[in-house]
Amino acid sequence: MSEAPCQTEETVGLFAGQHVLAELSGVSADLLDDEQFLKHALGEVLTQADATVLEVISKKFDPQGVTVLALLSESHASIHTYPEVGSVFVDVFTCGTRAKPALAVQLLADALGAAHVSTDLVTRGVKEHVA
Repeated sequence: MSEAPCQTEETVGLFAGQHVLAELSGVSADLLDDEQFLKHALGEVLTQADATVLEVISKKFDPQGVTVLALLSESHASIHTYPEVGSVFVDVFTCGTRAKPALAVQLLADALGAAHVSTDLVTRGVKEHVA
């Protein structure tokens, strides 16, 4: 049987997570419109940040732009690109303590060669074990 969302052996009963919201700018329009590159990059950075990637799906828009969604054992991640302005919105939410969403965002910014990175970290849930 698979584990419940946000629960691993060391965090069963812990209802808590970190939600990183980011805006990356100064990125090549070509990269932000490359669906296959973005899918691969998101999956790779999440794995490097100790998240468990279950599935990565994407949608390329006409005339430009890509949305990529990653389903994680720990929750989810998404990117929404705007090639026309060289920017991308990034959303990574993981629960438990193993995965590192801020690291995933930084690795993605590096992979995209972002000139500017703005992030907000939201701590969600209960910080102690629930009885």
